[in-house]
Formats: sequence, structure tokens, C-alpha cells
Amino acid sequence: MAITRYEPWGLLNQLHRELGRVHEGEDGDGSIATAEWAPAVDIKEFDDRFVLHADIPGVEPDAIDVSMEKGVLTIKGEKETEAKTEHEGYKRVERSYGSFYRRFSLPDSANADAISAKSNHGVLEIVIPKREAVKPKKITVSSGATKH
Repeated sequence: MAITRYEPWGLLNQLHRELGRVHEGEDGDGSIATAEWAPAVDIKEFDDRFVLHADIPGVEPDAIDVSMEKGVLTIKGEKETEAKTEHEGYKRVERSYGSFYRRFSLPDSANADAISAKSNHGVLEIVIPKREAVKPKKITVSSGATKH
């Protein structure tokens, strides 16, 4: 009996990939439906900003595309790595590759014009500042008789 990792969404993800392959030619951009893996992501909210950390080991910063459109933050890219090992008469070459794609809906308080991103040792950090809160304007009501 083999031990397998329990993935409750595994079948749904597989179905999504299969349907994406069927419709790949229809939408003109198959990268959405054919993403091979999704990086783990942590999102923290602070008083003045949101901070998103995505684990993307082995992905060069120039292979990552971060964009914001209509309140949706999109992270996508490709991973290509090759590891070679030579030891006492044997050689081994392992390659891994695949595309990733994640989307996040952001609240209206997110300031899309000030988003910054940096990659450091396989962790992508995206900082999304919040807009300054619009404070209600106090209107003073004066008393007095009106003249006609």
C-alpha cells in the first residue's frame, strides 16, 4: 500500500487543467488554464498596507510578471531549473519546469499606483499600500434668521 498525500482540491485542479487544455485555443492565452503549479502565498494586512509573500524558489526575477488591473493583482511566470550531479562514475541531470499563475482580488482601499515587488532568495514580496482614508467633511450649520 502506497502512502499518498491528501489533496482535497486535487481532482478539481486536475479537471480545471483538462478543461483549460480543451479551451486553450479559444481564449488566446493558455497560461491561465495550463498553470502547472501555484506558489504558496501569505497575505498580511497592516494599517497602511497589504504585504504578500509568495514562495517561488528557482524562479528568476525577470521571469515573474506582476500586474494589477481592475482591482485584481496577478502573479504569473515560469520556472526552469536544471540540476547536474556527477559522483563516482555516475551522472544525473534533473530538470523541472512549469508555469504558475495566481490572482487576488484587492479591496478598493488598495493603491494600485504605488505597488512594489521584489524577489529575494525564492520569496516574492509584493507591498500594496492603502489609499488614505477619505475623511468625512464636517459642515457647520449656522443659526439665524433668513431674510426674504
